[in-house]
Amino acid sequence: MKLRAGLLLAAIILHSGVAAPAASQPLTLRYGQSASTLRSIFSLPILVAERQGLFAREGLNFGMVMIEGGEDKTVQALHDGTADVSHVAVNFLVQAALNGSDAVAIAAEFNNPIYSLVAKPNIQTFADLKGKLLGMAVEAGTISISMRRLLAMHGLREGDFRTRIIEGTPTRFTCLTKGDCDAVPLGQPQDIFAVRQGFRLLGLSTEAVPDFLYTVTAARKSWAEANKEIVTRYVRGLAAAFQYIRDPANRAGVAQTIEDSFGSTEGSAQRVLSLYFEPERNVLPYRAEINMKGLEQVIAMMGEAGTLKPPLPPAQRFVDLQYLRVAGVD
Repeated sequence: MKLRAGLLLAAIILHSGVAAPAASQPLTLRYGQSASTLRSIFSLPILVAERQGLFAREGLNFGMVMIEGGEDKTVQALHDGTADVSHVAVNFLVQAALNGSDAVAIAAEFNNPIYSLVAKPNIQTFADLKGKLLGMAVEAGTISISMRRLLAMHGLREGDFRTRIIEGTPTRFTCLTKGDCDAVPLGQPQDIFAVRQGFRLLGLSTEAVPDFLYTVTAARKSWAEANKEIVTRYVRGLAAAFQYIRDPANRAGVAQTIEDSFGSTEGSAQRVLSLYFEPERNVLPYRAEINMKGLEQVIAMMGEAGTLKPPLPPAQRFVDLQYLRVAGVD
């Protein structure tokens, strides 16, 4: 009788949800992100997770913290107490770690960004960029490295054009449309907006670079170790967001998020998703998994740019994969 009563009680607890700590014990997580990222497609996984209640389902009281400045500041925010985890481009994470930060990647957000080199309507070819002003991202970043490779493929070298450092796709889009820049690299959906306004698409970053890991969620290793349950819940929620985005049945819902978040039209949002998935271009992770070969490629690109000196550091130094494993992400 006691055994039967115990089993019955266990069944009641299981089905009532009393045993689900995610539902009864919400935990707070502050996620740091730059304003320019929030206005770009690179915030899509987080926006979907919030909009679909995937973090809330994991028992997270998720809050976004806007970080002023470039993505190097989002690593700094982990150290000054502004954020618990943050969105960061891998090259900034590597630089910070080599300078003494204990920040590591705990999950992937974007793998292979597709940046379009978009120019004024009167610029017909790459050759027309000689002597022109290009609005570029930071010199040592993967965007600039891929753009310079693309330019070199078409016969343009250092000194053939002028550059101005402009952080963030939205800001570069403004520079182009106001006429201050002759050409700029743009992410989605701003590249689609620009082409529809008559600006000229010259080429894509993916023509010039192999697959690499672009942005991750980072946390200080010391903080993550002390808050394993929070980190694991976050990783599960993020993994669910990628599954939602990738499910063809959710295409309309994902497109709606893009439209609402970035001012896209329905056609523009669908074009972004078609660009990513028709055919599959490995732009997004499947479940927030970290592509170690993609991380190695970033390190190699930084070495090529002179940001890192040989011997190049191992990729394993910049990640902590335990939370992905505990969350069931292989």
